[in-house]
Amino acid sequence: MLRMIVACDRNGAIGADGDMPWRQSTDLQHFKHITSGGIIVMGRKTWDSLPGVLPNRRHIVLSRGELEGVEVMNVEQILKLENAFIIGGGEIYKLFLDKVEIIHRTIIDTRVAKADTYFPDISGMGFELIEEKYTEAGPRDDHDMIFQTWKQTGTDNTKIKK
Repeated sequence: MLRMIVACDRNGAIGADGDMPWRQSTDLQHFKHITSGGIIVMGRKTWDSLPGVLPNRRHIVLSRGELEGVEVMNVEQILKLENAFIIGGGEIYKLFLDKVEIIHRTIIDTRVAKADTYFPDISGMGFELIEEKYTEAGPRDDHDMIFQTWKQTGTDNTKIKK
């Protein structure tokens, strides 16, 4: 099964100047819990932004060329993976949005003024909200957050607008 995991602000912003525009320890723990033991799939820029290899996960980068220290695959190979999570960035989310069954989305309770990368709008894509949990900011979080799980229902599944 192919899934997606993302943290975005209330406007869908996921990045500013090549980085996440917030510090959310609680969301990072959520990411770790969900993806641990699985495969994480990302673009080269997301790979470059990681502090290193994340423990207990297989790392795959979608890229046309070879990269040092990480496995590289193309779209067709990625679609055959089991227990894989698309983790970004923006263009990779757009590329796989109509191919995932589950989206784990954290909405960070803020609006980033200088955002330059956004998660696509999923309305009209056939996803249904199946779980939602509000969580107050902990001592190592910048903002409150909402954890959501969306499931592809197969209805109204249209291609994403570019």
